[in-house]
Amino acid sequence: MAEDAKWYVIHTYSGYENKVASNIEKTVQSRKIQNLIQEVKVPTETVIEIKDNKERKVERKAYPGYVLVKMVLSNKTWHIVKSIRGVNCFVGYSAKPVPLTPEEVKNLGVERREIRLSYNVGESVRILEGPLANMVGKVSEINIDTKTVKVVVSMFGRETPANLKLGQIEPIM
Repeated sequence: MAEDAKWYVIHTYSGYENKVASNIEKTVQSRKIQNLIQEVKVPTETVIEIKDNKERKVERKAYPGYVLVKMVLSNKTWHIVKSIRGVNCFVGYSAKPVPLTPEEVKNLGVERREIRLSYNVGESVRILEGPLANMVGKVSEINIDTKTVKVVVSMFGRETPANLKLGQIEPIM
């Protein structure tokens, strides 16, 4: 069943987003249906606000009036979510909720995939593919956001930086 879970958007009363999310989570806990309703999120963003010539970071709702829920859609789960106080409706056409596409989930940044690397900055690695395949270099920079790594390779007595994808190198054991 967990594979059938998809992300859905719920329209709520403005200002009730956190309360709706909290009530959904409490209902899931009390009814022991964590396998049906898996996650509830209120997307937020950090904004720098300037007030009285002072900068401060403020957490704001990225989509006021909306809550995201990862769940297996059935009549039971639909009624449970719909009956929560503050919920207007699911986003979709007519009465049928429409799940977010994988691309929309990625663009919204709802699901974060953890990337584990077997190498760090300063370590020696072997390049696996491309024009520099089988060469050895040192990792000088790792950028998780762009999924790239900068490796410095010694060629003809000079240090040459190469920008590669994370999967194009392996650590030297």
